[in-house]
Formats: sequence, structure tokens, C-alpha cells
Amino acid sequence: MHPSKVDRQRLAHFTDLPNVGPAMAADLRLLGFTAPQDLRGHCPYALYDALCAKSGTRHDPCVVDVFISIIRFLDGATPQPWWAYTAERKAYLQGHAIPSSR
Repeated sequence: MHPSKVDRQRLAHFTDLPNVGPAMAADLRLLGFTAPQDLRGHCPYALYDALCAKSGTRHDPCVVDVFISIIRFLDGATPQPWWAYTAERKAYLQGHAIPSSR
């Protein structure tokens, strides 16, 4: 869903989350999640690594940005477009290895 249309009081489906459309919702289900709230507390970089492993393909790194936007939103941040997190991801990955667990 476009971040400007997100309603924090209405989070029944993955597509109710910022930057999540049908394809990303399917990816979240592939990872074993069943509800938006299940994502709370997860590491966006670990989610990306798990998605790549489960799907057998290396996804675009911008998927990490979407995961960051989701986790931050669930932690109470204002919904932002995924590209608002691109610089953060690039800086983080430049100095860190990708975490492999939650």
C-alpha cells in the first residue's frame, strides 16, 4: 500500500502495510508469516537473506528497504516510501555483514 494511505488501525492484511503489494505479500507468506503483526521484532536484513534462500534467487536489494519500512512502521514510525531507507541500507551494508538471524 502507498505509505500515504496506510491506516495504522487497519492492519489485517500484508497489503495494509506501507510499500507492500500482492507480490511482497506473497513473499512474506513464503517466509512463513501469516499476519502483519508477526513481523514485529524481525531484522530486515535477515528477512531479505531468508527470502533469497527460500525463493532460490537473489532479490533486488531494494527489497531490504521495503522490509526496513515495514519493521519501522510496526515499531511506531510514520509510514515512509521504501526509497527513504535506501541510503541507510547502503551505509549499513558498507560497514556490516548481513545478519543471519532474527
